[in-house]
Amino acid sequence: MAAPVRSVLPVVLLGCGGVGRHLLRHILSCRPLHANQGVAIRVLGVADSSSLLVADDLHSNGFDDALLADLCAAKSAGSPLSSLLSRGQCQLFNNPEARRKVIDTASVLGKTTGLVLVDCSATYDTVGMLKDAVDRGCCVVLANKKPLTCAYEDFEKLVSNFRRIRFESTVGAGLPVIASVTRIIASGDPVSRIVGSLSGTLGYVMSELEDGKRFSEVVKTAKSLGYTEPDPRDDLSGMDVARKALILARLLGQRISMENINVESLYPSEFGPDAMSTKDFLESGLVQLDKSIEERVKAASLKGNVLRYVCKIESTGCQVGLEELPKNSALGRCYESAPLVIQGAGAGNDTTAAGVLADILDLQDLFHKTA
Repeated sequence: MAAPVRSVLPVVLLGCGGVGRHLLRHILSCRPLHANQGVAIRVLGVADSSSLLVADDLHSNGFDDALLADLCAAKSAGSPLSSLLSRGQCQLFNNPEARRKVIDTASVLGKTTGLVLVDCSATYDTVGMLKDAVDRGCCVVLANKKPLTCAYEDFEKLVSNFRRIRFESTVGAGLPVIASVTRIIASGDPVSRIVGSLSGTLGYVMSELEDGKRFSEVVKTAKSLGYTEPDPRDDLSGMDVARKALILARLLGQRISMENINVESLYPSEFGPDAMSTKDFLESGLVQLDKSIEERVKAASLKGNVLRYVCKIESTGCQVGLEELPKNSALGRCYESAPLVIQGAGAGNDTTAAGVLADILDLQDLFHKTA
């Protein structure tokens, strides 16, 4: 028997790519569990890069589960959100009307029943909406790292009410990296150094290379498994790790920007997005990197080491790149002489979406049952 509903969390989702769709599926599959916990998640709107599908009545129960399931299927098949209009329950807003409608929704619900704006996109374009939502008393949950790595003033704005923002999945997918760092900071323990393999994607790639597999094959497999960003170069460039490092460094109080981080890319500039399409990179660029990567893996192996893509955050600066490490070494967050090691699944749409759902539920005490 379901418990009485104590908390209702109205949600608007920005981004219905791999992570966004997995989040919706998690919400649907966890309905019985949440009912037993007295929690209800109402999905009032879902946006992709061009439009927003929003419930007709913002004070209703939101989209029914059948519509959400159809929405996931439609987006997986490449269909537009407009294909769902015939189902009723909703209305469609195209950009730039979509942005205004998100803000209108935040205005209506932010200071009354409340709203959780969930960003599962991969763009900087959501920063303005997120800041407006904060001004209207809304909560924000992020899988998208980019809003937290913009200008420092934007970061300050977004975290100005720390109780109302959650971004665990921006750094470790489903791992409690952010929570661990913030808890230790809050307890008064100074964190002098963070060392980590912050990319589950590159962790997977480097581990697979130890078995003698070609770099190009491993990257393509990682992409097919949903471990990489839509363009794998966002991972291979080191920029995804650099964004995570910047978020952690800012949590430690460092007022730095991306330009302050030394980043080693795993491909040369002539293979970059400005010179080569994603399709061409996957089909002809990647294979040209196999030999150089293989030589570095073998060089490390001859010394009894493995190659890892590592992030180091210290008071003297931030850097990310390849390092040779003892095979049995542990990478994690270190302070004083006793390291706290956090390890586990750190990549994949499903894992990231599960972390986003946990972040949403972590806000439930801020919400109450509505009439």
